Amino acid sequence: IKTSGWLEESQLDVIDFILKYKNKGIKNVICTDISKDGMLQGASDELYREIVEKTAVQLIASGGISCIEDVEQMKKIGCSGTIIGKAIYEGRISLQQLQNFIENA
Repeated sequence: IKTSGWLEESQLDVIDFILKYKNKGIKNVICTDISKDGMLQGASDELYREIVEKTAVQLIASGGISCIEDVEQMKKIGCSGTIIGKAIYEGRISLQQLQNFIENA
């Protein structure tokens, strides 16, 4: 986990961190893989799968989404949502694709 605008690295494990706060009542988590954020190279499937399986929180995945197939994969993994930014801006995912995805979900 990085803090202070992703400039400082902590010694915290992401799973342990989420579980600590889950025990305090959180139900929803946004997780951004900063190594992939804005890179349009695909999401961190394994990381997000591990978070969903080990913590059972409602996870919103962020970072690396490059196409509608990435969005579909996040749903298969069990993410409750996905943050899509640059892929829309760059025209790699259209609003029509997202509408179709929502209608077929």
